[in-house]
Amino acid sequence: MNILASFICGLLFGLGLILGGMTNPAKVIAFLDLGGAWDPSLALVMGGAIAVASGAFALAARRTRSLLGAPMQLPTARDIDPKLVGGSLLFGAGWGLAGFCPGPALVALGRAAPSALLFVGAMLLGMLAFELFDRYLKNPAPRVAVRS
Repeated sequence: MNILASFICGLLFGLGLILGGMTNPAKVIAFLDLGGAWDPSLALVMGGAIAVASGAFALAARRTRSLLGAPMQLPTARDIDPKLVGGSLLFGAGWGLAGFCPGPALVALGRAAPSALLFVGAMLLGMLAFELFDRYLKNPAPRVAVRS
């Protein structure tokens, strides 16, 4: 049942992205181009999404279990740390340069859009690079003393 519910939620999310124009990089870049041919229509899409999500989170905060019976697991972290700021900056730069963010890029990948394929490949490489760099920071390789 959980797999079916996940599939339906993903399908609705993907359809919403397509209908809202979020999978069209030209529309996204026009939304971000405040000094040029600005297209404010995505602000309405985002505003609608925020309104729906706010209501859903308010209801979820009052529950201990999901509708399917799983324990409710809402985010609790409220820290603003360098990782969050750096990730936000990278996300915004990627969104502005490519016209994609991860969700719409995966939806566009379903229609074999070459730009989505390039973006998703770069995104996966970036995720791998982060994992390797994060592991290195947590466990740096021991330094070997060199004798002369």
